Amino acid sequence: MSATEAAAALGPVWIWVLSGLVLMGLELAAPGIFLIWLGIAAVLTGLAAVATPVAWQAQALLFAALSVAAVVLASRLDRRHVAVLNRADRGLIGREGVLPEPIRDGAGRIRFDDTLWRVTGPDLPAGARVRVTGMDGTVLRVAGV
Repeated sequence: MSATEAAAALGPVWIWVLSGLVLMGLELAAPGIFLIWLGIAAVLTGLAAVATPVAWQAQALLFAALSVAAVVLASRLDRRHVAVLNRADRGLIGREGVLPEPIRDGAGRIRFDDTLWRVTGPDLPAGARVRVTGMDGTVLRVAGV
């Protein structure tokens, strides 16, 4: 059976739905928050093809329009959260920890989870509890608790 015969046997609806599911599955394999939206557009195109059977050209145009709309919507949603996502300081400010070594001349280090951070703050002895008050680049500002 050729690819054309297979496509005709499946019908355009199933081709769109299966293509959408494959795109969504690829998003799991290579996350980037892009293919999921194309997959959703493909599934919606398949559902639209069930509701109103139209030529493949119109389905392709509908898929293109839904893809653009979905990507625009995703980028607007992502912009709202971009200030919070992947920003270590958002999760560290206010967090407390114990200094494994002293802060001398305003500089030291502290470990949070699996990362060793450079810190600046008042001179404090090893074992002192500190709270993260801010961040300058990759250096945490701390104060004694």
